[in-house]
Amino acid sequence: MAPTPIIRSFDSRADYDACVRLQRETWGQDFVDVVPATILMVSQRVGGVSAGAFDADGRLLGFVFGISGIRDGKPAHWSDMLAVRPEARGAGLGKRLKHFQRDQLLERGIRRMLWTYDPLVARNANLNLNGLGARPVEYVANMYGDTRSALHAGLDTDRFVVEWRLDEAGPAKEGGAGPGKKRAATVVTGTAPVVDPAWFERERPLPTDPWVRVAAPADIDGLKAADPACARAWQQAQRRAFTWYLADGYRVSGFEHRRAPDDSHYLVTREPDPAIGAPAAAGGSSQSPATEDR
Repeated sequence: MAPTPIIRSFDSRADYDACVRLQRETWGQDFVDVVPATILMVSQRVGGVSAGAFDADGRLLGFVFGISGIRDGKPAHWSDMLAVRPEARGAGLGKRLKHFQRDQLLERGIRRMLWTYDPLVARNANLNLNGLGARPVEYVANMYGDTRSALHAGLDTDRFVVEWRLDEAGPAKEGGAGPGKKRAATVVTGTAPVVDPAWFERERPLPTDPWVRVAAPADIDGLKAADPACARAWQQAQRRAFTWYLADGYRVSGFEHRRAPDDSHYLVTREPDPAIGAPAAAGGSSQSPATEDR
């Protein structure tokens, strides 16, 4: 068996340069948001994290990078990038990198980490929500704009912002759906409503049950390559659903992960009314690992 990769902080110019090369290999040679070696280096001097997973020959297999600052008057960390080489995926390196990052931050007294990921990517949702115990706190449409990344394949950069409470970190129960999931209504599926863009133009009312489900496609990467229009329809459906539900007193409380060809589902629940301890009525808003973060 091959030796277990070593996770450590970057400590040489060669490490930083290798990270820059891996960014371009992951997001494409035309990617405009590459973090340069000097920023990877100096961020560590003020509480940031630049670290990688290395094989026995010293080759960089994956990395994580984030910066530290202040949010809501308290120290917080923004994890900006994580990537693992395709040939090294499936061995838990992404999760190991996140836990290394967590340990570094806890040593510095930082107990909150935030990052973004594409809610269309089921494997990343499973890692972030079920594997790590992070929770979505915001849905941002086209957050990064046009980054010229080959990974986006013409889609907008819609993202979930997730928060990880580092001193409470722990994996969620597998499936993440909790009680009531069998009663949850499916809002988005991989059938005709998603394939037909006109379905969204008609602005059909979204269900207002206490529990609803919003689907993530079984293979968004395959859809981007084979049927870009369908991939865009999936994104439109998620955008409409998450924007409306999060503005109307719901929260993303779990993720039910299924392997292809089955779609996965986010469980979205109405926040309980603290006065009565039961689901509150919906408001009337009119608002419509591999890799993560970018």
